[in-house]
Amino acid sequence: MSKPFSTVKSFTFLTIFLWVISFYGQSPIKSSIYYGQNTNKSFIVKKINETIVPDGVLDEAIWETANSADEFWEYFPLDSIPARQQTVIKMLYDDTNLYIGITVYALGKDYAIQSLKRDYRAGNSDNITLLFDTFNDANNAFLFGINPYGVRREGLVSNGGLDRRDFTISWDVKWRGDSKIYDNYYTSELVIPLTSFKFKEGETKWRFNSYRFDSQSNETSTWMNIPQNQNIFGLTFMGDMVFEKPLGKSKTPLALIPYVNGSVLKDFEEDNTTNKFSVGGDAKVAIGNSMNLDITINPDFSQVEVDDQITNLTRFEVSLPEKRQFFIDNNDLFGSFGDSRDANPFFSRRIGIAQDTADNTIENQIIGGIRLSGKLTKDLRLGFLNLQTAEDEENEISSNNNMMLALQQKVFDRSNIGVFFINRQAVKGNDFLLPEDEYNRVLGLDYNLISKDNLWNGKFFFQKSFQPESNGKDLATGARLEYNSRNYNISGKVVYVGEDFRSDLGFVRRTDILKSFMQFERVFWPQNSFIQNHAFQFFPIAIWSPSRDMQNTDYDFRGQWEARFRDQSRFSAEFSHKYTFLIDDFDPTGSDDGIPLPGNQGYYYNSVQVQFNSDRRKIFSYSLEPTIGRFFNGNRFSVEGGMTFRFQPKVFLSLIMRYDNIELPDPYPSADIWLISPKIEVTFSKSIFWSTLIQYSNQRDNFGINSRLQWRFAPLSDLFLVYNDNYFVDGFAPKTRSINLKITYWLNI
Repeated sequence: MSKPFSTVKSFTFLTIFLWVISFYGQSPIKSSIYYGQNTNKSFIVKKINETIVPDGVLDEAIWETANSADEFWEYFPLDSIPARQQTVIKMLYDDTNLYIGITVYALGKDYAIQSLKRDYRAGNSDNITLLFDTFNDANNAFLFGINPYGVRREGLVSNGGLDRRDFTISWDVKWRGDSKIYDNYYTSELVIPLTSFKFKEGETKWRFNSYRFDSQSNETSTWMNIPQNQNIFGLTFMGDMVFEKPLGKSKTPLALIPYVNGSVLKDFEEDNTTNKFSVGGDAKVAIGNSMNLDITINPDFSQVEVDDQITNLTRFEVSLPEKRQFFIDNNDLFGSFGDSRDANPFFSRRIGIAQDTADNTIENQIIGGIRLSGKLTKDLRLGFLNLQTAEDEENEISSNNNMMLALQQKVFDRSNIGVFFINRQAVKGNDFLLPEDEYNRVLGLDYNLISKDNLWNGKFFFQKSFQPESNGKDLATGARLEYNSRNYNISGKVVYVGEDFRSDLGFVRRTDILKSFMQFERVFWPQNSFIQNHAFQFFPIAIWSPSRDMQNTDYDFRGQWEARFRDQSRFSAEFSHKYTFLIDDFDPTGSDDGIPLPGNQGYYYNSVQVQFNSDRRKIFSYSLEPTIGRFFNGNRFSVEGGMTFRFQPKVFLSLIMRYDNIELPDPYPSADIWLISPKIEVTFSKSIFWSTLIQYSNQRDNFGINSRLQWRFAPLSDLFLVYNDNYFVDGFAPKTRSINLKITYWLNI
């Protein structure tokens, strides 16, 4: 029996061992993270027969009869005392809407606000957010927020809100709201159609929480008392909103969202101009109270903000976030399988994006498709997606059918078991289609652990791919377990990805790896200090190659000290010792004609990095992150930073900059790599927005301008005018130039 196979057997035993240990997290654990608060806070939501107009003024007499969610707790700077600036939330409902009246007390009127645009960032401004766990499962929630100027946002929380990847504000739904500012408080009124939520017919309560940012008193507060070692949007700590009468059957309308788009594209390299006119749209169909059916025909994403350019000094692809609305709702049902960094079997950006014959990333038209997602029963969720992409013979791209089926069953208090099947199938056998690319299928199983008190969380996954010409090393499996308490955070992960494992609709950074990761963190909470908390971290990472007789190809030993201050600024210092064995030749500068570093050779290098982030509440804020040290067989100095400046409430300026100086010994190339990206956002009103993003990257040989004017002429209905211009950095010669005029309209039937 070969050594690699024996190692895989040992690895499989280790993953099963971690999986079994993880069941310990299901037992009730009495933890210091509970502070003696009333963990059963609740309030009654009364049913009414009258309509409330959401003008922000709580002058309707009916509000006097409503129960309150009050007695907020401080989350920052302390997490064990009542909030200094209190908040009172009242709710009422009828057969159609949920009515919410909020009174937010403050020191004065000097509120911080980023802009008047919907879906703002919350952490750097004054606002309040409401979380609704409508299925009472502590795993998924709807989010609605509003600020003192009446600017709104909505979003989704998934996977219990364990980390920031489980939070998105890209989701959109129709609702109304406004605010009114007074001397030492502001009030907000929200009217949210019950059709905006998904819930079980006959339900009598939802889990609920609310959090609020107060820039004037430098306080963050929550309705339920949440310890600072837990995410503020996490779903562990929630009370109950109890409906006076059971909720009825949802009368969700059919939503049609057609679009018309006209565009002109000039390609200066090919010296041609393309005029394009397209129509298409989406439909949203509710199936009962708990399921969504999304249908799309010839979707167009030209109005979506362009991706942020990045500097990549690694050998591997970098994932970028999904911004297309069609893929957002219930995205965790599809995109949270496997390991997000090393073996993610479904990455929605693979659909509708492809590579041409020169390996450039281009848009691949989506002809149409459907997406069904939601709850089949209280504990069983279903996700099904099927999309057809178009053939592009000129760029040697086949037409493909892209399908995924996922089922997720809740077990224990908050954990779940999920299974999925993915199929990417070429529709016909083009001459340029290689035999190994005819199809790719992946079958997998996940077990996700979240303990009742969120002290433990983890995962075990197993995946197998099927494709032509596989040699049998087509498995991916792994296990992760995390312990998160107030003073200690400990986590461990092991991942195996076989040499022949493929997921064409996924994100797999590299194959033929056996990877281990450990993290140890000790957190200190000094009293009566300008330091809020500080922590020492140590995390070793190691990777072996099973096909190379378990050769150690990479390790990275990191140590870090991080401090968070009472004024919300942060500082960290990190030392890293790395080893990289290059299997193939590699040029880390990315130059066109440089001599690459030789493969089949190992490199040791150390580096030191410090980072400082200033207080984001201020009109002007900045960050700075210099790095210095060895880099393969040479030296590297990098500095990355950013700054923001607000002319409240209508203008927001930002700048991202990165500089990398790489010096390698002769005859290998050296380089000065620049990335500069300024952005201006102007909100003329709550319905007219203009933004311009400029991106300069000499690594990507591109200087790009993206300017977008948006007029929201009706709820979730927009007119977009988008201008794109791209130039080569050397000589500043033009590449492409385009202008799009697009109109979308959200129609409820």
